[in-house]
Formats: sequence, structure tokens, C-alpha cells
Amino acid sequence: MAQINVVGANARTIELELPKANPNLLHEVVTWQLAKRRAGTASTKTRTQVSATSKKMYSQKGTGNARHGDRGAPNFVGGGVAFGPKPRSYAYTLPKKVRQLGLAMALSDRSEQGKLLAVDGFNLDGKTKGFVSWAKENGMDGSERVFLVTDDANARRAARNLTWVTALPVAGLNVYDILRHERLVIDAAVLEPAKTDVPQSNSEGEQQ
Repeated sequence: MAQINVVGANARTIELELPKANPNLLHEVVTWQLAKRRAGTASTKTRTQVSATSKKMYSQKGTGNARHGDRGAPNFVGGGVAFGPKPRSYAYTLPKKVRQLGLAMALSDRSEQGKLLAVDGFNLDGKTKGFVSWAKENGMDGSERVFLVTDDANARRAARNLTWVTALPVAGLNVYDILRHERLVIDAAVLEPAKTDVPQSNSEGEQQ
């Protein structure tokens, strides 16, 4: 049973049943997430697409040279590429339960390390100075990378100029960003027992 302290207007402790982190499953979820983000725009020209004449270089027989066709063949400089990459999607399907379990494990990992902070109201005016003061009061001095997940637009606006903070709305909660930041700061409402089905993911790895 994980106990998560909540700071803010209604300070309290949230108790959650979180699974023990499994590195293999977390790796699987992160790989899936990053695969969806790949642009897949790499493209090469085949021998029919390069700018080269299609005329046969010289006679098939009698020259003593190797038998060649046109200069667009892959074995010539400037020729086409054989089996080169073409635009494609790298996305694939990962079961919903695996994605949900991965997110729960990522939260569990940060909770076990004491790097998970739940917040019930930031009460900020959108100014960076205000967020820096709030962060110092809660043990964050910029030495750690912070993943801020909140639907409080003023809090996100106040933090967006800080290089050590990545701010996203709750819809952007995802395993990859949790694991690549040392500390997670999240709206307490997301972690309430009634909502522990784990938020659903959208396509670009913005939520599992």
C-alpha cells in the first residue's frame, strides 16, 4: 500500500494499491510509446526514380566489360537504392491492460523513491517567480528534473520557462516522461482511489 502525501489547500494522505515496478514491462511500454512517436519519413529513391538515363551503357557483348544496363542501377554512384527505407508508420498495438499496468508501475516507482508529490491546488498567478518559490517550499530547487502534470493552467504557465520542468495537462500523463524525470508532481485528484483505473492514453505517448 503506497501512501502519498498531498500538499495544498486540503493536505492529507492518499493510500493506493500500486504494483511493484517491473523493468521489463516498463521497457515494453516505453518502446511502444517511442515507436508511435517516430516520424517514419525516411525515403530513398529506387533505380526507377533517380535522375539518370535508362539507355544501356554499351553493347551486351563484345566489349570485354561486365554486362550492365543503365546507370541508375544500385551498384553505380548516383544510382538508386536497393531495398532502402520508404515512409511508414512504426506504431503497433499494445494491450490496454499492459499500458495501464505500466503507468501504475511508473507511479509506484516514483512513490517508492519518495519522488511523487500530489497537489491539491497550487494557488499560483502564472508567474515563474511564484512557481519557483512554491517549488522551494516543497523541496525542489532545480537540481532535479520535474514532471509537472496538472490541469491548472496558471501552474503550467508559471513553470513553462524553467528548463528543469516539463509541464503537461493530466491528459499528457505517460510512462516515458515519468521515468525520464527524477520527480513527479501531479494533481491529487488523479490519484484519488475512485480514479485509480489509471488515465487512458492518447496516441503520442501522452497518457497510457
